Amino acid sequence: MSKKEQRKSQLQTLKSIDPISYQQKCFQIEQRLFHSSEWKNSQVVAVTVSKPPELDTWNIIKRGWEEGKTVVVPKCLPQKRQLIFYKLSDFHQLEQSYFHLYEPDPDESTSVHNESIQLMIVPGLSYTIKGYRLGFGGGYYDRLLAGFSGTVMSLAFEEQMVDALPVEPFDMKVSTILTEKRRIHCDE
Repeated sequence: MSKKEQRKSQLQTLKSIDPISYQQKCFQIEQRLFHSSEWKNSQVVAVTVSKPPELDTWNIIKRGWEEGKTVVVPKCLPQKRQLIFYKLSDFHQLEQSYFHLYEPDPDESTSVHNESIQLMIVPGLSYTIKGYRLGFGGGYYDRLLAGFSGTVMSLAFEEQMVDALPVEPFDMKVSTILTEKRRIHCDE
C-alpha cells in the first residue's frame, strides 16, 4: 500500500471512532502526557493545533497555559516546506490557513527559535513501536527534526499503531509515543 493509500485508510479509521470513545481516549492520553517527566520538565512545549479526526490538542494547549508553560504552535511555509513556531497565548492569535489548519497569525504572534523548544509533540497518522510515523505528507517535521535536539514525542490512539510503515532515509523517528493504553519507548 502506498503512503497516500495508507493516509486515506488511516483517516477513515480515525473518523470511525465514535464520539464518546474519542473523548475518553483523548482524556486518557492527555493524563498520560501531563503526568510524564517530559511534560513536567519542559517549560517550552511545541504542539500543533488539531482538527478532527486528529487527537484533540486544544486541552493540551490550555493546560500548558494553566501551568505557566510557553506553548508554541507551527505555521507552515509551503514554498519552503518549513515550519516556523510562534508563541501562542490566546486562541485569537490563530487564523485558518493552509489545508484549513489553525495556525498562528505572524502579525499577532512572536516567533520562537527551535533551540528554545524543550518538548516537541509531533503529529502523525500512523506509528510503529520503533518510532517511525506516517505524517500528513510534505516532510515538514522530518526536515525540522533532522536538526532538533530537544525531546520528541507523539500522542496517538491505539488505532494509529501499525506493524510496519514504508521507511525512507529521510524519515525521522520520535523517541516516545503515548497512547490511551501505554507509553512506548521507541527502540534505537
